[in-house]
Amino acid sequence: MADAASRLHALVEQLLGAPFPLRLTAWDGSQAGPPGAPALVVRHRRALRHLIFKPGELGLARAWVAGDLDVEGDLYTALGLVSGLLWERGEDARGLGEALRDPRFRSAVRGLLRMAGPPLPPAPPREEVRRPGHRHTRRSDRTAISHHYDVGNDFYSLVLGPSMVYSCAYWQDPDGTLEDAQRDKLELVCRKLGLRPGQRLLDVGCGWGSMAVHAAREHGVSVVGVTLSQEQATYARKRVAEEGLTDRIEIRVQDYRDVTDGPYDAISSIGMAEHVGAEKYLEYAGDLYALLKPGGRLLNHQISRRPHADESAYHVDAFIDAYVFPDGELAPLGTTVTQLERAGFEVRDVESIREHYALTLRHWVARLEADPRRAATLTSPGRARVWRLYMAASALSFERNGIGVNQVLAVRTPPDGTSGLPLRTRTWN
Repeated sequence: MADAASRLHALVEQLLGAPFPLRLTAWDGSQAGPPGAPALVVRHRRALRHLIFKPGELGLARAWVAGDLDVEGDLYTALGLVSGLLWERGEDARGLGEALRDPRFRSAVRGLLRMAGPPLPPAPPREEVRRPGHRHTRRSDRTAISHHYDVGNDFYSLVLGPSMVYSCAYWQDPDGTLEDAQRDKLELVCRKLGLRPGQRLLDVGCGWGSMAVHAAREHGVSVVGVTLSQEQATYARKRVAEEGLTDRIEIRVQDYRDVTDGPYDAISSIGMAEHVGAEKYLEYAGDLYALLKPGGRLLNHQISRRPHADESAYHVDAFIDAYVFPDGELAPLGTTVTQLERAGFEVRDVESIREHYALTLRHWVARLEADPRRAATLTSPGRARVWRLYMAASALSFERNGIGVNQVLAVRTPPDGTSGLPLRTRTWN
């Protein structure tokens, strides 16, 4: 009888209808596939049961998070080789009905069933989100934010470094440090907002307080930062106190929809709008518009996706939704701009910094891979595996223009049309 790796490699190619570009190492130590390629390691036959009971991306995700699937060799190379087979063509590319009518497909599934062992569904890893009910209610948003951010400040410190900024950096020098690039990003946001001493800034989704501290310390503004994460708020408040800025910065655990103490001179929203959801986005834009003074500026820093010919076909990535950003949704840049305009904003500048995020993510992955045992200890082995996979896959997606990230500068322009912006806006660069 053939060893497990050879049998499994043949079945995978039968299911895919294409050569499988990775080596495959099975639980019995056997190997098959192209020599020299990164290896997909099936550590336990339970991985097959994950795929059988949840075919597609969610089954793969569960097997990966549980540690039943792994990659030996360069993770970026492995993801690049299989992306066209698994993700870029879509997990429903063949159509399940069509696939089940194919005798070869049915034969391959029966082969997997025989190899998988006891026909019992494995329990999902504990890192998989448990949903409270409807999406984008105040309760569900708190749960989603807590799932992603309340996993340990020490873990995030390991990944993000001293800057503690969890969004795309701005690389003046691609060979520079992550800390310098994050500082330059915060300064770019402040310059676009035109911050001046004495102004009030609302930082929506303030994270660990980096934007608030930079704006108050370097530009003399008063800042209110809001987050739904208790752990972020605790860290940010301690940081503000250590900087001696408690008289100028207030950190709140508060939903942005509950902020009522406007008007503000400026609002920064950095990496937060992805959590809002398509159905709530116009409400989000309208709430921020209402919180600004006439002439006030909004800097909306947000990940985008490519538009679909049929937008109703868009669905949230199963792995991201279950393990990374529950209820997170990406919109095309044009949709975001339209919604901001519908809310009353005048959009004055759009800057794509897609390649900057690829560089940022590669730095985060490098920090995580430099000390994987400590990462697993600081959170959990499964969650550390989630972050490594999602950040590496995201880096490739930014590099290949699968997703982008944009800074949109918008103004609550008063009726007389005085925007307050210079004739040449790009002077901040």
